[in-house]
Amino acid sequence: MRGAPTIAEALSRGPNGFTGLRLLLALAVVVSHAFSVATGLATDEPLARTTGYTLGEHAVNGFFAVSGFLVTMSCDRRGIRDYLLARTLRILPGLVAATLIVSLFVGGAMTRLGLGEYLRDPNLWSFVRNTLTTFKSNAALPGVFEGNPYRSPLGTVWTLKYEVLCYAGVVAAALCGLLRRRWVVALLCFALAVTLSVQVGLHGEALPKGVETALRLPMIFSAGACLYLWRTSLRVSAPAMLCLGIALFVLSRTPVYPALLFLAAAYGSVWLALGPLASKLFDPSADVSYGIYLYGWPIQQTLHALWPTPSGLALLAPALILTLPVAAFSWYAVERPALALKARALGRRTIGTIEPAGP
Repeated sequence: MRGAPTIAEALSRGPNGFTGLRLLLALAVVVSHAFSVATGLATDEPLARTTGYTLGEHAVNGFFAVSGFLVTMSCDRRGIRDYLLARTLRILPGLVAATLIVSLFVGGAMTRLGLGEYLRDPNLWSFVRNTLTTFKSNAALPGVFEGNPYRSPLGTVWTLKYEVLCYAGVVAAALCGLLRRRWVVALLCFALAVTLSVQVGLHGEALPKGVETALRLPMIFSAGACLYLWRTSLRVSAPAMLCLGIALFVLSRTPVYPALLFLAAAYGSVWLALGPLASKLFDPSADVSYGIYLYGWPIQQTLHALWPTPSGLALLAPALILTLPVAAFSWYAVERPALALKARALGRRTIGTIEPAGP
């Protein structure tokens, strides 16, 4: 492992694969949802039975690891004011656009109600308000997707709630000077891992999903933050990944397995971005991952409502074909102009795509 570069050295070498990795993770979410959108059963999604978590959950774990790494780097390098502006302009414009497009255009086209009745329905505007203020993802639009297993038209935005809470945690850590005391952040990550392991040991499969998620996502985010804060000591090492894989196999039936899996996902995400994917091919100028994440679900919901199938695999290819240009539109029409506004507000001439949008 001593021959492997440190994370800091790998970061300074030039192109990295964070943008490409986020694209792959967003596509994995769409693939995963192809199963549950059709049947309503998360257990039908890939990897659910073999690993205990769906492909979509593994992808979200990767998103949070990358976010913890890059967002902590952003706050550390820019300061709190610039950080808050950058985070707001990266997340909010795309979310507002997606909420309005899905609720007004998709909903208006798919509802069983007359258009005038649909637009006057108070539930429509409650949906818009709740999505933008509380990231509520299980709400339905009036008369829309009533025959689908899930009625929610924006089923992925729930993760933004945890993302924003983690962003706030970074701000709190910066205000308290904890980003300069990296052991405190590592201790927080360790405490979350121990708490999760204890809960799994006590409850097993009966552990409420909400409790597991509330521990899992902040732990992975803080693990990503630790990887950045310890960047001069930790290395981008394939043998380290192999050791983590062996440990997961050995401990797969123990209460520590979930926490170890999530920590391995955090290291693996950064390892991929700074190792195997560190090339110009995986560092494109356009970052369409956020658009894929936002629009993949409503497009899959719409396709299933129009052509119900017992297996979402039949609609997976059309869903991807439609989602990619819509995500590109989101990038070029909404997200990139917002990043340009951020660059002007911060006194820069160019923008970059290394900062993540929410998963």
